[in-house]
Amino acid sequence: MLFREYSFLDRFDRAAEAGFEGVEFFFPYGHDPADISAAISRNNLTLVLFNLPVGDFDSGERGFVAVPERAEEFRSGVSDGVRYGKSLSPQKINTPSGPAPDSAASLDVLVENIDFATVELERIGVGMVIEPINQSDVPGALISTTPRAAELVERVGRPNLGIQYDVYHSAMAGEDPVQILGDHLDLIHHIQVGDVPGRHQPGTGALDFDRIVATVDKHDYDGWVSLEYHPEGATEDSFDYFRDRGLLT
Repeated sequence: MLFREYSFLDRFDRAAEAGFEGVEFFFPYGHDPADISAAISRNNLTLVLFNLPVGDFDSGERGFVAVPERAEEFRSGVSDGVRYGKSLSPQKINTPSGPAPDSAASLDVLVENIDFATVELERIGVGMVIEPINQSDVPGALISTTPRAAELVERVGRPNLGIQYDVYHSAMAGEDPVQILGDHLDLIHHIQVGDVPGRHQPGTGALDFDRIVATVDKHDYDGWVSLEYHPEGATEDSFDYFRDRGLLT
């Protein structure tokens, strides 16, 4: 979502020039893994995360993990994730649940598919995370709140599985990020930030990011915090909050 002024492979160079040591992106699947690996290596970056396939993203699909009729398609996507994971060595691979009826059958399929993906990724030394997405952005999303994601992680019960916690989605779902982080940070394996409303950089909306950062520090979180927002203005001009506090040099 950052550096979209540049082509995909050029964004790695721009991220390194801006002072970042790690990167994540939505999907690698339209690119040669050797080209992505070269862009990461030449900039001495850590690849933190990318997503499993979620369907036709450009047409608005945002996942189908809990849809019984698409279980085979999901598992094929896991194979793609494993193939790229072997080449790129991300620390984690993520998926949202996508929309599905809120039923026991949907939850059973979701648990089965997430368990399958977690085991397959564990074989190659990659962590798995599930991301709650608010229902304003993805109507009908089955896993749309952090507590529900925590229930799923605990039900699957594999240590390689955690929550990808997006502050923007949490706030849009009506949650208090400070409370949520205090209650669930033991299950949160990755954090993303964006302000509300608008999903722009911190400081453009209503969220108190100083309290959010202090809460993360207080609980000794040792994972990555990534910037996932639509920059208001040029990407390079959207980092003032982080630079002013010494979080990005």
